[in-house]
Amino acid sequence: MTTIMVSTMIALLLLGFPMMIPLITAAVIGFFMMFNGFGQMETFIQQMLAGIRPASLIAVPMFILAADIMTRGQSANRLIAMVMSFIGHIKGGLAVSTAASCTLFGAVSGSTQATVVAVGSPLRPKMLKAGYSDSFTLALIINASDIAFLIPPSIGMIIYGVISGTSIGELFIAGIGPGLLILLMFSIYCVLYAVIKGVPTEPRATWRERMTAVQQALWPLGFPVIIVGGIYGGIFSPTEAAAACVLYAILLEFVIFRSLKMYDIYTIAKSTGLITAVVFILVGVGNGFSWIISFAQIPQAILESVGINEAGPTGVLIAICVAFFVACMFVDPIVVILVLTPIFAPAIESTGLDPVLVGILITLQVAIGSATPPFGCDIFTAIAIFKRPYLDVIKGTPPFILILILAAALLIMFPQIALFLRDIAFAD
Repeated sequence: MTTIMVSTMIALLLLGFPMMIPLITAAVIGFFMMFNGFGQMETFIQQMLAGIRPASLIAVPMFILAADIMTRGQSANRLIAMVMSFIGHIKGGLAVSTAASCTLFGAVSGSTQATVVAVGSPLRPKMLKAGYSDSFTLALIINASDIAFLIPPSIGMIIYGVISGTSIGELFIAGIGPGLLILLMFSIYCVLYAVIKGVPTEPRATWRERMTAVQQALWPLGFPVIIVGGIYGGIFSPTEAAAACVLYAILLEFVIFRSLKMYDIYTIAKSTGLITAVVFILVGVGNGFSWIISFAQIPQAILESVGINEAGPTGVLIAICVAFFVACMFVDPIVVILVLTPIFAPAIESTGLDPVLVGILITLQVAIGSATPPFGCDIFTAIAIFKRPYLDVIKGTPPFILILILAAALLIMFPQIALFLRDIAFAD
């Protein structure tokens, strides 16, 4: 049964079907084989609907809408200008500014693909003009954008929290430490690259220019304050923080900055609706698929066959990292979270691992896989946005992937990188 389901998914993927078709086809085949027909098909449909029923999922379209408003407005450019004014003049400063801008915008949008567009579009021409190679520039943009998966808000964390029953607020806070660690590691590599390649520095901004840039960025910096401060202070739940972000984005771009007009609302709402529909279809189908494999006890059989249950906590974490990393090289990150999380749930519970730590590691692996050949989704976003060939986009990615793998290893060895802020914020 497992072989047939997996073979069906792979075959349909190779034929070019969108991810929801292979997933639901494999689930329906599994249902038919398990119940000898479709007589109880309403049970499967109920499981699909149950997947999109949790109230926490309301945060997903809210954050998507807020990110879309900000991407089309001035928030991204103001954040980039502020970062550039302070570190643009150091060796490798433009590259470091790109990584820092991706991190800041990730703390505003929660979307890797929105970050690729919002930060990559204005900064890529500047990096090319400054002397950086296109392969390095593209690799930096798509990999630094993946920090948005770790810095709250994170759509990946929301999906994992709903599937595993883990506190989304705790996941958000725990993602800050690893996100900043990766930013530091990327920045060091960017400086070394600039020194080795002899990339010239940018002109130093005056303090007057810096203060002006900070003043202009104060309003966009309110987003992480609302999200992290609101959740940390007990003012908002993650879902309420998402709604507050939408309201704040509307006030910012339509009223204060006046960068958008009323007729832009239709385009933004349509874009958000399309993305949300895809996400929710994947979540619903993924929940039905997870129910099928759990009912058939496939996770237990897989884990027993590879001996994960006897591997201990560290072995389980390594197995999780490898499985999610490899899967996200080929399949949409949301689907990977939906399918693999229930498979590893028994091993996570039996070894007593902290589900928040597991969630951060899974989110990091999803981020790595999203920018890893052959089919990482951010690679194709960059191809579409920057109109560059596939090989040009992936050429410079190996050093960044190695840095991200090193970050995952550090998280396994030193869990407090992720957990210390969580422990402070949610101490009894």
